Amino acid sequence: MRVLLDTHALLWLLDGNSRLESVAADLITDPANDVFASQVSFWEVAVKQRIGKIAAAPAKVIDGCRRTGLQSLDIANSHVLKLAALPLFDDHRDPFDHLLIAQAMAEDLAIVTDDRNFPRYPISVIPCRNS
Repeated sequence: MRVLLDTHALLWLLDGNSRLESVAADLITDPANDVFASQVSFWEVAVKQRIGKIAAAPAKVIDGCRRTGLQSLDIANSHVLKLAALPLFDDHRDPFDHLLIAQAMAEDLAIVTDDRNFPRYPISVIPCRNS
């Protein structure tokens, strides 16, 4: 299986956070799966850390991805083209989410997320939070 981590799922994984459901954690750590962390998430961490919304340091997140063997997913032209054609919902305008969704669509990746908006898009969603 090919899987992309939403930013909060990535941070929870690197933090060892128990909010990452065991099913999602098992899928992420299974060596048979290709698991990706997007440059979009690194960008989101940097932006939100700069404005004081999160404490995570971008360098530590990038290093954590390298140490855990996650594959890095760069932003490609095909992702931008998918983004341009993405449905737009008035109540979901997060540009980081939109680009992650576009990447998942373009690369045929399932996405691990806790975001209630992601199932509205034509992607496979794997929930990551314990109920």
